[in-house]
Amino acid sequence: MSKRIALALAALLAVSACGSNGSGDTAGGATAGGATANPYKLLQPGIVRTGTLTDAPPNVFLKDGKFTGFDNDLFSAVAAKAGLKVEFVGTDFSALLSQVATHKFDVGSSSITITEARKKTVAFTNGYDFGYFGLDVPSDSAIKSFDELKGKRVVVVQGTVQDDYATQQGLDPVRVPDYNGAVNQLKAGTADAWISPAEIGETSAKESDGAIVLAAKQLSPSPTAFAVAQDKPELLAALNKALDEVIADGTWKKLQDQYYPGRPIPADFKPGSAGAK
Repeated sequence: MSKRIALALAALLAVSACGSNGSGDTAGGATAGGATANPYKLLQPGIVRTGTLTDAPPNVFLKDGKFTGFDNDLFSAVAAKAGLKVEFVGTDFSALLSQVATHKFDVGSSSITITEARKKTVAFTNGYDFGYFGLDVPSDSAIKSFDELKGKRVVVVQGTVQDDYATQQGLDPVRVPDYNGAVNQLKAGTADAWISPAEIGETSAKESDGAIVLAAKQLSPSPTAFAVAQDKPELLAALNKALDEVIADGTWKKLQDQYYPGRPIPADFKPGSAGAK
């Protein structure tokens, strides 16, 4: 081997050794040598592509071109604690869980109630909020309670726990893809009632110019959580850890006060790992 070739090989080996140094790994995935790690199996390393809704204030909604609301602001804080950025994308609730399961999204954020049936499709973080079922009706309606819905035309958003509840009660509900569709049914007089997430139903009533009222509400049976694909346990663990951190530093309480002022917290509800079963 000539001296020139030997020197060239030595230089190549030196460059290769420098590039293989993995000590620069970060949570987002970049390494000192320019390679990319992706410990959370994200669609794009360091960025959590998150499916959410555009029309469900105060929980999840679009305002001035920005995805916001209690759930989305909380998730942004959780992701930041985990060293990740968030990319929100609007979708319909009826498709959201399957889109998470099939990796169109890394996470679903939309006040998603944990149920045993849904656990067959996705994994859930620890619960971060409680919720109520609301009963929205036209302002001139005589309906005042959930037990007056038999024989009435009841609208629900497809795939929600309100849909499940209406079906279990034998109400044969009219299913729509989004919350605007439910509100429009009430305004048009084509539905007698809407079983809503109460916070969303209450906001919708306030914004209806007197056309709709929230007639009643009752506590939902399970907490809400963020949805993650079942084959991403590392991401799930990171989000649960970060969720506990935003609860501990006061962010969770601050967002509760911001989006649900005056709403009492049930005595037996504990967010994060404190409430995990």
